[in-house]
Amino acid sequence: MGLTSDAVLVSVAGLGVLLFAGTVWGWPRLAGPGAGPVAGRIALLLATQAVVFAAAGLAVNRAFGFYAGWADLFGRETEQGVVVDHSAGGHGDHGDPGGGLRVTGTRTVRTGLGRPEDGGRIERIALAGRTTGLTSPAYVYLPPEYFQERHRARTFPVAVVLTGYPGTAEALVDRLHFPRTALELAREGRMGPMVLVMLRPTVAPPRDTECVDVPGGPRAESFFAVDLPEAVRAHYRVSRTPGGWGVVGDSTGGYCALKLALHHPGVYSAGAGLSAHYDAPSDPTTGDLFHGDRKLRDRADLWWCLGHLPPRPGTSLLVTSSKSGESSYKDTLAFVERVKEKKTARISSIILESGGHNFHTWRREIPATLVWLGERLGEG
Repeated sequence: MGLTSDAVLVSVAGLGVLLFAGTVWGWPRLAGPGAGPVAGRIALLLATQAVVFAAAGLAVNRAFGFYAGWADLFGRETEQGVVVDHSAGGHGDHGDPGGGLRVTGTRTVRTGLGRPEDGGRIERIALAGRTTGLTSPAYVYLPPEYFQERHRARTFPVAVVLTGYPGTAEALVDRLHFPRTALELAREGRMGPMVLVMLRPTVAPPRDTECVDVPGGPRAESFFAVDLPEAVRAHYRVSRTPGGWGVVGDSTGGYCALKLALHHPGVYSAGAGLSAHYDAPSDPTTGDLFHGDRKLRDRADLWWCLGHLPPRPGTSLLVTSSKSGESSYKDTLAFVERVKEKKTARISSIILESGGHNFHTWRREIPATLVWLGERLGEG
């Protein structure tokens, strides 16, 4: 029986009811003194509580799709994602430290690779938006080539990497392993060196702005489309053209990535959404994002964008989902077909047989996603 099946949930819930009834019925028989009755009472209470918690966990997992199956839950699902392309056919380490970016700490990518020339470096930075006034912490991964003498005049492509909501930038480094994966892929010759700028889309916490310029509120989209590229270009030796910039994210970050690539082809030439949704929700975490502005609401709807924005021949999009375990599966297939029909952009996909809305699934998709980005981003 599958982890998300009705049979499993009903069975575990039924077992909880039986254990509760058994506890009520057997309690008088275990009320006497001595080690045996005491141990029996403890065992009944612990078993009942464990089964009740298991039933609650199954119900929550079924509602939100964190894990698709037992193998996914215990980390035994190892099949990697495969991209399917649906389209035809200065001497110092840093440049000018302006642009609202300040380095606040550094660390190595992997233990044993202490020199940045060997294993690259991860810098913790503070971003301050020049035009929006928004601020956000972030991590920047600089590949080994960035520090090697023979590459001192080289500029590097950039991938902005976004979490879901609320998310933490640390998770992109420590749990999704973006820097380590990029380093390993480059060493294997599967992609070139790339700078990663990793942060969460929640730039006005605790509000989920869905990367929208909220009327009278935080201008989250402008932060990612204007302030972040400006600050990173001013501080690091990176590409100064849209052909060298991409954006990738999971869940809410995936929606933001696709939207930024569609809305701002002059900034990002590639956008990848892992388990993305395709329009901005309205709930207690977002509040009123549009204040009655229909044009703004339409613009935040990626389905509307596909039908109304002019074609983006220089833009590449990647979407991912799973046949089993992802509620977005049918929407993702429909999105691919709509992009092909409207010829809005070049479109690719990663579709797993099974996987949930969770880190384990995204770790299976990240290597192919980074290779896909590397094939589309230049260094100019």
